[in-house]
Amino acid sequence: MKPLSLGLLFLYSCITLAVEGSYDYKDVLQKSLLFYEAQRSGKLPSDQKVTWRKDSALNDKGENGEDLTGGYYDAGDFVKFGFPMAFTTTVLSWGLLDHYNGYKSAGSVDEGLKAIKWATDYFIKCHVKENEYYGQVGSGNVDHAYWGRPEDMTEKRPAYKITTSKPGSDLAAETAAALAAASIVFRSVNNTYANVLLTHAKQLYNFGYKYRGLFSNSITDSQCCYPSTHYEDELVWGAAWLYRATNDKTYLNYVDTLWDSVKSMYGFDWDQKFGGAVVLLAKLTGDTKYKTAITNYCNYVFQQGSRTSKGLIFIYDWGPLRYAINIAYVCLRAADLGINTASYRAEAKKQMDYALGDAGRSYVIGYGNNPPTHAHHRAASCPDKPAVCNWNTYHGSQPNAHVLYGGLVGGPDKNDQFTDNRTDWRHTEVGCDYNACFQSMLAHFIETGM
Repeated sequence: MKPLSLGLLFLYSCITLAVEGSYDYKDVLQKSLLFYEAQRSGKLPSDQKVTWRKDSALNDKGENGEDLTGGYYDAGDFVKFGFPMAFTTTVLSWGLLDHYNGYKSAGSVDEGLKAIKWATDYFIKCHVKENEYYGQVGSGNVDHAYWGRPEDMTEKRPAYKITTSKPGSDLAAETAAALAAASIVFRSVNNTYANVLLTHAKQLYNFGYKYRGLFSNSITDSQCCYPSTHYEDELVWGAAWLYRATNDKTYLNYVDTLWDSVKSMYGFDWDQKFGGAVVLLAKLTGDTKYKTAITNYCNYVFQQGSRTSKGLIFIYDWGPLRYAINIAYVCLRAADLGINTASYRAEAKKQMDYALGDAGRSYVIGYGNNPPTHAHHRAASCPDKPAVCNWNTYHGSQPNAHVLYGGLVGGPDKNDQFTDNRTDWRHTEVGCDYNACFQSMLAHFIETGM
């Protein structure tokens, strides 16, 4: 029997959705993994499913010629920003680790492992010395002047690193968190690889803890897109993951030392690690101060936080769905600890289902009712060669040439209004960090049958 094309599979999923009147979380999780395939940089593997993407950025190198190929393009552009990429990897590892049965039920364990390893292999390359780490490849300012295919790029792609004289505690600690979390994921699959990951995680954490500073003050090009606000929360988050990976209480001592600096923080995203850190520490230690912190956080957001009229938690008008889903996920993890379980789970499901269609349309590309077709994404917008792809393509009214299956777009404004326009990057762009909690929450729902 000839396999169904992706287009027919999409049509079938829409028909199934219409008949059942519910959302197929397994299908969405599988599509989210396709999104990560579409974000791959470097030499693509032979089992690549997203075949309209081609090899790209094969000459990415460090200052001394180090091989820095691989990793993920950040969003709709072609910069490899290490800070949000590390956050993405930590959360994907968290999801596969704690919701393994959800991935297994969706038949996606292998794809989940590959999605994580595509990042961790790259992080290992970037960690060229114990106290040197390449945190960005490509200039945001230069890259954003180009609209086209990644394989057609001709601009210079500088590599930027943190060192003892140009520190980045937040970047080092978040990458340590990603590698530590991934080491647990791979422990039963490839023990040798898990050990390599953990070694790099320990070194990077020590680097970040000893040499303090914001990475965006050292890698100033990143300020175009990812200006970091503080590093203490990443040091706590990284220590929590290293404690989970090693059971070494030294890392809990680090948390205790830093706690007064983070206990009044807020949020969970590429820059803010408070929500994830406190719920993880609550699970690992059972300490009431962490349980109280996550309870107060979730109660405030769910009971007093700003919302749209259709119920979306609304934090910020740049990728609003990302913030709502991130918050919902950490509070869902609090529910797993017995904290306001029924209400937190119901609220988390409400946020997920808003993204999938409860507000009247899907915000996931290639899924559900009236999904976005004009995402702010260079590669997807470009038709196959020999067709030209440039700024005229960007400004055109035509749908993207390729379906970026599984990509969660930024979402609506505070009035639940959404215009599917490629030029509105605040609402139609995608991002690796957008899909991280989203995918992990899908696995949780699949596992628990919600």
